[in-house]
Amino acid sequence: MTYDFREFNHASVSTLDWLKKEYAGIRTNQANPSVLDAVSVEVYGSRMPINQISSVLGAGPKALLITPWDNSVAPNIDRAIRESNLGLTVSLDAQGVRVFFPELTNERRILLTKVVKEKFEEARIRVRTEREKSLDDLDQKEKEGSLSEDDKFRLKHELQRLVDDTNQKLETMALKKEKEILE
Repeated sequence: MTYDFREFNHASVSTLDWLKKEYAGIRTNQANPSVLDAVSVEVYGSRMPINQISSVLGAGPKALLITPWDNSVAPNIDRAIRESNLGLTVSLDAQGVRVFFPELTNERRILLTKVVKEKFEEARIRVRTEREKSLDDLDQKEKEGSLSEDDKFRLKHELQRLVDDTNQKLETMALKKEKEILE
């Protein structure tokens, strides 16, 4: 008998995407526009992400230039970045808002690697939770009689292989991010 692991596979892909997005928001030594994705700006009576009210371009290896589509919101962008506690230096000029990425201190690097490990563990917990749901479903199908004991053990083994593959991808992402931070 075949079992449909689509639900588990979908959860695995969404967990990988979530971790990738979380890691994009963690600052490294390089200027990366995705660091600002979590920053929202008070503009026109509501909060909006920076990338929806301006263009964000690299201005060298350690700086970004934010050019708002409406220059009147530049001070709001400046304030929002300062209040975000990302450890970035911000300056307002005629072209827009310049964001500078200072060198990471050893203290900050250690703190960021801890955050990377916490996010990695959170992702592993999500995968483990989905595995448990699938295992419960397999046990239920065996009790109903629609699945033999041999098939159940074969499917559990296949599920564990999928879990191991996903965990390996998560670990690769975590190690890559740690390496970026420590360089």
